[in-house]
Amino acid sequence: MTAPAATATQGAPATLLRRILLQGRYESLTMLRNGEQLILAVVLPLLALVGLTVTPFLDGFGASRINVAVPGILALCAMSTAFTGQGIATGFDRRYGVLRFLSTTPLGREGLIAGKVLAVLAVLCLQVAVVTLVALPLGWQPPASGWLPGLSLLALGAVAFTALGLLVAGTVRPEATLAITNLLWILLGALGGIVIPAERLPALAQGAVHYLPSGALGEAMREAFLHGSLNGGAALILLLWTVLAGAAAIRWFKWN
Repeated sequence: MTAPAATATQGAPATLLRRILLQGRYESLTMLRNGEQLILAVVLPLLALVGLTVTPFLDGFGASRINVAVPGILALCAMSTAFTGQGIATGFDRRYGVLRFLSTTPLGREGLIAGKVLAVLAVLCLQVAVVTLVALPLGWQPPASGWLPGLSLLALGAVAFTALGLLVAGTVRPEATLAITNLLWILLGALGGIVIPAERLPALAQGAVHYLPSGALGEAMREAFLHGSLNGGAALILLLWTVLAGAAAIRWFKWN
């Protein structure tokens, strides 16, 4: 009498949570197997870390160069994976009909988006581990009290940039997505307050970068890993960007 029940259990459809986890795993492996995305997600941030450590750009902030550089590099990793990497991947998935196909499966549109967010967070965990392993021998000394607010805000920043990446990928052509995300990565990385603190930027940019997701995330990460505290204002700005970009992506995202 137990065999039919066991067979029915084995043949039962997967739950939504399991579908999301499997989609997140697939998306993560796809990102890690893509050489261009690996360069963007790992190699370029590490090169920037070494460059900021051996040059005087970050002198004068009351801490060693490596201590000031690492929080910004972690924020850059989040932007690289969540915005540029995920935006480009989603744009071309949309072009080739992958999104339209997956949105009609039991996974659904909500599950597909949740899987993409999960993949970004999974790859971000790997990036944090790699940056930490490189930075500690270079002398990085983060306060223990900074890890909880730092990682929490890094995750929030990744979600905000994922929403922005999906907004771009779902509203313009894939070629335009490629150009826009790469251009914004360069502009925000250099002048958006994410790696270099606002105080070192041109006067016209100093007042505006605090309201950008890049500036808010960079400032929040430095506050956490330099002083061990939570920057409530930056967290609020990141939350607002998450809500606004997410709502816009839901409203205007085109699946085909």
